[in-house]
Amino acid sequence: MVGPRVWLIATLSLCVSACGSLPDFGDRGDDRDPARARALALTLLPEKLADREGWADDLVEVFGALRLDASAENLCAVIAVTEQESSFRVDPAVPNLAKIALAEIESRAAKLFVPKALVHAALDLRSPTGATYRQRLDAARTERQLSEIYEDFIGQVPLGRRLLADYNPVRTGGPMQVSVAFAEDHAREHRYPFGNGDRIRREVFTRRGGLYFGTAHLLDYPASYDAMLHRFADFNAGHYASRNAAFQNAVAIAGGTRIALDGDLLVDGGRSDTAGETERAVRALAPKLRLDAAQIRADLQKGDGSEFETTATWRRTFELADRQARRPLPRAMTPQIRLQSPKITRQLTTDWFARRVDDRHRRCLARDTRRS
Repeated sequence: MVGPRVWLIATLSLCVSACGSLPDFGDRGDDRDPARARALALTLLPEKLADREGWADDLVEVFGALRLDASAENLCAVIAVTEQESSFRVDPAVPNLAKIALAEIESRAAKLFVPKALVHAALDLRSPTGATYRQRLDAARTERQLSEIYEDFIGQVPLGRRLLADYNPVRTGGPMQVSVAFAEDHAREHRYPFGNGDRIRREVFTRRGGLYFGTAHLLDYPASYDAMLHRFADFNAGHYASRNAAFQNAVAIAGGTRIALDGDLLVDGGRSDTAGETERAVRALAPKLRLDAAQIRADLQKGDGSEFETTATWRRTFELADRQARRPLPRAMTPQIRLQSPKITRQLTTDWFARRVDDRHRRCLARDTRRS
């Protein structure tokens, strides 16, 4: 006989598949009223934050532009990520930035067999500001400053274009440290409502622009998560990484094997024909899943969207794994990924990031006077 708890979980799972997402977190009320949203944002922002009024105004504009509910749950999610990523600094300073940047340039030069002396000669050229690129590099303290140096170097110096080939190594920026690539992709699909849509990279380094793209990356996609923790993990590891890590866990249990729970279902996002660890493990289950390799590959290619949860590969894998485990397995897990960046000096993981932000999120919610 199926117990009431198992029946409830199964019913919720079916609702998630059919409805696309669970109800919005938090109280909805009149969450899109600008005056109410601003008052709530001022309550939730840290008391000693400089220019709290300005931060509240930008948050309200961002939530309005994205048509997101400005609930305490959602506002606190953005506030928690911003606090974790930059401590509310619009353009945070990065220690040893000049050294990191020079190492990047020299590394790319070595791969192209460009002599180091030629690289340093190029850095001694005058830039559009009147200072040499080396002088600007030595004075750079923030990612925005460094990004502008790279842009000028690529556009003005022939060797700069050869070395960087229109590739600016500064990949994140702004108060939420959002991916510049994500921002540019988002702006191609949705009209950017503020400022110059042709200079998205520069908009990322502004307070309002950084909040806009960071909030879009954090909240503006359908997900069936029942906890913000998994959105925080996705913010760090990519959309649906938590959902995909849970699928990998189910594959490992169903097949009695070990798989890295990193959220990556296919090699190079499916652009490679090579079958990776996860795909090979699912193929090994093919007879039990009653699926062939082509169907499995087609389903796994949907792993970067919400529709993956409607595929036969997802459904049958969890049915098999749930029976094997004799209990419903989690449909979301924080990925186990070690964070790697020249800016990171400690051994940190996506799980560490997500739980750190989740702690900040709870503290933010405690500032909501309506809950007391």
